[in-house]
Amino acid sequence: MGASLSSLTENESTANGRPGLGDIPENCVACVFMYLTPPEICNLARLNHAFRGAASSDSVWDSKLPSNYHHLLDVLPQRIYEGLSKKDIFAFLSRPVPFDDGNKEVWLDRISGRICMSISTKAMLITSGEDRRHWNWFPTEESRFHVVTYCQQVWWFEVSGSVKFPFPPDIYTLTFRVRLGKFCKRLGRRVCNFEHTHGWDLGPVRYELFTSDGQHAVSEYSLDDSDQDDASANLKRGDWIEYKVGEFIVSRSDPATEVRFSMKQIDCTHSKGGLCIDSVSIAPSDLKAVLLHRISSAGDEENILGSSVIDNRV
Repeated sequence: MGASLSSLTENESTANGRPGLGDIPENCVACVFMYLTPPEICNLARLNHAFRGAASSDSVWDSKLPSNYHHLLDVLPQRIYEGLSKKDIFAFLSRPVPFDDGNKEVWLDRISGRICMSISTKAMLITSGEDRRHWNWFPTEESRFHVVTYCQQVWWFEVSGSVKFPFPPDIYTLTFRVRLGKFCKRLGRRVCNFEHTHGWDLGPVRYELFTSDGQHAVSEYSLDDSDQDDASANLKRGDWIEYKVGEFIVSRSDPATEVRFSMKQIDCTHSKGGLCIDSVSIAPSDLKAVLLHRISSAGDEENILGSSVIDNRV
């Protein structure tokens, strides 16, 4: 069987006169590649010269790029992408592209070519965030931005932000990535400290999003169920969790869509603290389940609450 496959990949026809893969015209191969995913195209490019040529065709990679991919390039200096082929542009944009002083990142999913975004808490407004008695920042490798904010103790808890971007038409889901407890590495081991974690079991946290075209979504979650007796109660402590805020629909890229979002618990009858906030993620809704499957296949341990978990390292 291996010998038969080898003969099919030769550029010349086989000795018995049957055609091989090398006899397929490059433009025909390119037409087929338009129906395949980028990883599949890259794998097939190794078969022969015709496949390799088709895999570098601008027409193939133009079909993989979002219709307004040039808006992603607009946040970069022109010298970085000038002269690049469509294949190289796709490869470049499939890695995070920072903007807004590096506090926001946008990239293309490497399989579907659809736009995903992450927004650091550095780009958000935090009530009393400048008061180091209540809020602190600390570096960590567990964030794609390498820094998270830590709420030590507050009475009025509110974090909000916004982004204006020409998202391609799609249905998007917005999530907050948060974690109970403060974590660090001690003797090479990851250790969580829950010394300041309190108050989150006394009332739900309210999440909201608004869009510039009038869409609105709201959800509420209790962040801490440690007082419950069920076996899953402590799953919320010590692990990063993606809390789904809601969905919004983009029907056209022009004008750009502005999305405003918030996370708040303003019941001042009790204090609350001991919470890390990493970022906000925006991704096509049906892509979240795909990303979750990739994470599970890789053995990455994350908890699911309400919707899907998105690992910011994907």
